[in-house]
Amino acid sequence: MLFRRRRPEGFFDRMRIALWPRRSFGRSFQYFVKRVLRLTATPHAIAAGVAAGVFASWTPLLGFHFVLAFALAYILAGNMVAAALGTAFGNPISFPFIWASTLKLGNLLVGVPADATHRHVDLQALLRHLDVGQLWEPVLKPMLIGSLPPGLFSAIAFYALTYWGVTAFQTRRKSKLAARARARIQELTAARAKRQAEKAERA
Repeated sequence: MLFRRRRPEGFFDRMRIALWPRRSFGRSFQYFVKRVLRLTATPHAIAAGVAAGVFASWTPLLGFHFVLAFALAYILAGNMVAAALGTAFGNPISFPFIWASTLKLGNLLVGVPADATHRHVDLQALLRHLDVGQLWEPVLKPMLIGSLPPGLFSAIAFYALTYWGVTAFQTRRKSKLAARARARIQELTAARAKRQAEKAERA
């Protein structure tokens, strides 16, 4: 296979790259922005897809962010690729802030006092029997409730920002393509006129 690596990446290499990209986070962010802007879809579809991905990233449903983003994008008539790119909002840098803030806000909305004693989590039952119910009341439920307000706010903000950016990018690209087409037509017209003038001189 062309351009295949001499030494295939191992499991730990893939995990390291997933947590910390080869390039800096700034370059990775620029890459994602360019990928979003260059998608071939309407500004609404791209913006709705990104908003769906951003909203899904606020939820504690790790492993299901893509599924939730795709479902929301389908409902909002959004672009699926944009939804997948929007889930990059949840990354190793933002996840600690997301988890801490949603848990705190969720406990506040549920009515759990800040100094309340948290329910004991039976790690043995959680790990041995995969009893997710051990995490539902003390962790997942407040995080899920707490993710709704910031998720909606972020989704609306990213929708507006992406819609404006995509509209401006597509308008500028159409102008460049139209200018190139006009220049090409002028070149062809000039070449045709030159050939006609040469024929007239020879006649």
